[in-house]
Amino acid sequence: MPANLSFEQLKAAVASGEIDTVIACFPDMQGRLQGKRFLARHFVDSAHDETHCCNYLLATDMEMWTVPDYKATSWEAGYGDYTMKPDLGTLRRIPWAPGAALVLCDLLDHHTHAPVPHAPRTILKRQIDRARALGYEPFMATELEFFLFEESFTQMFDTHYPDPTPVARYNIDYSIFGTARDEPVMRDLRNMLAGAGIPVENSKGEAEAGQEEINVRYSDALDTADMHVLTKAAAKEIAQAHGKSVTFMAKYDHRKAGSSSHVHQSLWTDGRNAFHDPAAPHGMSDLMRAYMAGQLAHAAELTFFLAPYVNSYKRFCVGMFAPTKAVWSLDNRTAGFRVCGADTKAVRVECRIGGADLNPYLACAALLAAGLAGIENKMELEPEARGDIYQAGAVREVPATLRAARAALDGSGMLRAAFGPEVVDHYLRAADWEIEEMDRVVTDHERRRGFERA
Repeated sequence: MPANLSFEQLKAAVASGEIDTVIACFPDMQGRLQGKRFLARHFVDSAHDETHCCNYLLATDMEMWTVPDYKATSWEAGYGDYTMKPDLGTLRRIPWAPGAALVLCDLLDHHTHAPVPHAPRTILKRQIDRARALGYEPFMATELEFFLFEESFTQMFDTHYPDPTPVARYNIDYSIFGTARDEPVMRDLRNMLAGAGIPVENSKGEAEAGQEEINVRYSDALDTADMHVLTKAAAKEIAQAHGKSVTFMAKYDHRKAGSSSHVHQSLWTDGRNAFHDPAAPHGMSDLMRAYMAGQLAHAAELTFFLAPYVNSYKRFCVGMFAPTKAVWSLDNRTAGFRVCGADTKAVRVECRIGGADLNPYLACAALLAAGLAGIENKMELEPEARGDIYQAGAVREVPATLRAARAALDGSGMLRAAFGPEVVDHYLRAADWEIEEMDRVVTDHERRRGFERA
């Protein structure tokens, strides 16, 4: 789906004074938007062609620390530049930032102008190209969950993130009255995203106090990832404007349910869903079965891109709707992979492993790579799992820790072939740093537990 502002329309809006700022940005390794705010007149005069940024922006951690031992960039290499190339097809108004437009950029090598191979948008584009070479267009959607709190981001930061106060005080899953208190933020989020050309379907309360879900219409894979990062950015900025805060942590409190980002997927050809075969059991075509078989076979290998932090794995626990088994089932929320829309033209696979902390470009790319491997290798789909899959016996597990997911990624010949070995090694370094830091840092829990009693 195109964004809602052409370059000619932007020029006219700048000339009239309606738009005075253009945000040019790109998704970093964590899926956050990084970039610059341009005086709009300068953007339309020259910066629409290209601008530049430091290449350390794809080699930092969550706290923007310059992590050592990346091969792509380092102090020794001088931390040079990348070229930011605006994708004018993503140009849009963003109503939550008055007088502003936004454009997403691709990252290019400063010298050769070749795409930076480990840039998240590049990684997804290459898997989309691979699907198109087979004659298919990947379509996806991400269901995004988060918590909404009474305190502002500044209050939370300055008090070292004590227990925040959910705007809703009790479980508001599907509750119309229960979510009425959230509406000043959620109404603005729905309407302002729509004003940015992002086709929101709905929002709803989720299965925990203060938890929200927002759903955006199914679209092509790149557009879905673009809309996902913009939705997260909008939620944070709109909450901030209301004096409140949100978190997309996979698990902000061990006593509460985590926040997910389920990924729905199908492949289309000639304007129809190639996963649908009305003559096949459950309407699942042989193509869909092979695609799912690939994802199941490689589930452990791709988990890092669905759960990239130590905290991500604290979400995987029995009885809180986060899967622990990487198996498939029909319309069963205890499975890692759920078939939705069985026996309809909308039949698709939903991967339920990913948390709200995932980078959508990397998650969609890894899922697509595994599914295409299943198709290319004509994999056979295993039998459906049924019942309470939490209690299933010796079946394929979702990796329980970041260390386990990191080891599976390291040994993945499939992802090394799909992404390139240097790309996989780049993200292995990110996993290693996350583990090293969590091993090093003393937590509040450790201090409370051991200060007196150790």
